[in-house]
Amino acid sequence: MSFLRNVLLASLSLWATSAAAYPFYAPPPPQDDTPVFSGDAELGFTHLSGNTNSQTLIGKTRLTWLTGDFTHSLRGEVRNVSKNGETSAEQYLVAGRERFDFSGPHYLFGFARWEKDRFAGYDQQLSAIGGYGRQLLSGEQHSLSLEAGPGYRNDRLRDADNEQLAVAYTALDYQFGFSDYADIAQEMSVEYTRKNTTARSLTALTARLNSRLSLRLSHEIKHNSQPPEDTSERTDSTTSASLLYHW
Repeated sequence: MSFLRNVLLASLSLWATSAAAYPFYAPPPPQDDTPVFSGDAELGFTHLSGNTNSQTLIGKTRLTWLTGDFTHSLRGEVRNVSKNGETSAEQYLVAGRERFDFSGPHYLFGFARWEKDRFAGYDQQLSAIGGYGRQLLSGEQHSLSLEAGPGYRNDRLRDADNEQLAVAYTALDYQFGFSDYADIAQEMSVEYTRKNTTARSLTALTARLNSRLSLRLSHEIKHNSQPPEDTSERTDSTTSASLLYHW
């Protein structure tokens, strides 16, 4: 608790400062000074010992590069939580995304995503989605984009046949840079299928410590309206404090 309190106090002291928040769903349109190649790596780790023995690891990384009007990105994530020697959460994600910008606020996008969550009832999930997006705001302080499109998802269940599902997808990505060294990002998406609806939300406060290193406080929610029968919970949430390195 003392660690989280110190992290929170440090972040609040930097609220008068702004770091770029690297979008989870929709990479922003490239600016004139956007580098051709960039990346970031995020790491959060806690370890408790004594009356309770537990550890939590959260790792994320993303690479982005530009080719003409295309923005390409690759990202990976891992989460692992163990308590008293037993794993209680284990998640992996790998995704690739393409964005093509037209003149003005319009763009096309497409992405493929592979997920594995040991405790969500699925052996793995593979999704491919594409569609149309519109950049409603693109300024120094505010950025807002909306996007929607159709897709396909393959759900591999542990004790049943694979499910082939059509997907209707929509997402929102909003960023507010309230100072030169800190910003807040809110990202949401909904994926609707005939079997269930999956909603995701990421809220993040990022404060830059120097030109490469930032501090991030984030809260993620994933809700499955109808998970497999052997899953006890419909909603997973993760609150984390982590360091972010950007190059």
